[in-house]
Amino acid sequence: MTSATHSPRSVNPPSTAASWPLGGLLVLAGSAFVTILTEALPAGVLPAMSADLGVSEARAGLLITVYALAAALTAIPMTAWTLILPRRTLLLALLLGFAATNVVTAVSTGFALTLAARVVSGVFAGLLWAMVPAYAARLAPQRSGKAIATALAGMTVGLSLGIPAGTALGGLIGWRATFGLLTVLAVALAATALWHLPQLPGETASRGAGLMRTIRTPGIPAINIASLLMVLGFYALYTYIAPFVEQAGLGVGTGTVLFLFGLGSMGGVWIAGATADRRLRAATIGLLALATVCLAAFGAVGHSTVAVVLGAVFWGVTHGGIPTLTQTAGVKAAPLDPDTANSLWVTGWNIGMAGGSLLGGVVLDGAGTGVLPWTASALLAASVLTAVLARRDGFPSPGRIYARDLDRTQQGR
Repeated sequence: MTSATHSPRSVNPPSTAASWPLGGLLVLAGSAFVTILTEALPAGVLPAMSADLGVSEARAGLLITVYALAAALTAIPMTAWTLILPRRTLLLALLLGFAATNVVTAVSTGFALTLAARVVSGVFAGLLWAMVPAYAARLAPQRSGKAIATALAGMTVGLSLGIPAGTALGGLIGWRATFGLLTVLAVALAATALWHLPQLPGETASRGAGLMRTIRTPGIPAINIASLLMVLGFYALYTYIAPFVEQAGLGVGTGTVLFLFGLGSMGGVWIAGATADRRLRAATIGLLALATVCLAAFGAVGHSTVAVVLGAVFWGVTHGGIPTLTQTAGVKAAPLDPDTANSLWVTGWNIGMAGGSLLGGVVLDGAGTGVLPWTASALLAASVLTAVLARRDGFPSPGRIYARDLDRTQQGR
């Protein structure tokens, strides 16, 4: 359907085609993998980077902070400014942009230049996280939830396997060579995208109206509030999981807990893919509730090795599934503005990461590690309540989406 303000992509009724665009979705998953590695790899090689760049580890930590802040501050405006661009063209530009900034990071000998490269990378990341779920949904509109889960699996694989592998590789060949390999991977993905991704048109709707329309869309505020509360709770504890594990005196170390968390995350991705199209609301509320229970268990029986090990696995399941489900909810709630809806989610996610880390630090300094899980579980409980009260607007069924979409388009919005 074409209108004066929307491109043909504005309304995507369920496709009758049985084909599954695996090649294109894997390219998007690879793009998510490169993005998360670019973001988080400095954390694993921070001592070496700080030594080579001649700064303290605390100052070198800004390489991660500025990346997240750049993504949070620019995701919405950059998405609005680039809506008109064809999707594959934009993805190619972002991948080549990551390649360029990672080259600068690999060869730079000055901290200021490296920091500037990280800021630019963060801008690219905010834009990519906003467009990938919408791109995936358009590749398979009949099974958009599964498509989004497949594309975002690259993020989970990157966090659970890519970052540990990249850290180990950095120790073997050096952090500069590791960033060089990320450059090669980004270029290879860009070349592969030319073969496996269709050139879908951009959005021609007015930018300012598109943002305000999306914010006012029923369900979008609840989805983003629930997601923000979830991220605040997650990172209030996750950021300080090492001191929590050390103080608990467990029979396992932080590395084991994080490894089990990563394995659980892979299971969460599978759950999201299996439920996002048919049981979106139930799966989201269920995983949020499971996360609340896991974090509360850390507070109640956090000195039990068995409880923490099991809790880490199931907490990982929720971490792997909830981001995909909430982004899918945003795409389904605002089918005319999926990129803008995801830019709001990306902004909230990065604010939640920063806010959760700050909150966790305050709690840790003021009350100790034992209070961290209770703080986190309280925020997750509030997220559950928000999702429950959102009713069907926050997690609409496919039938309601297309009926509402068609009605709004016919009315000229």
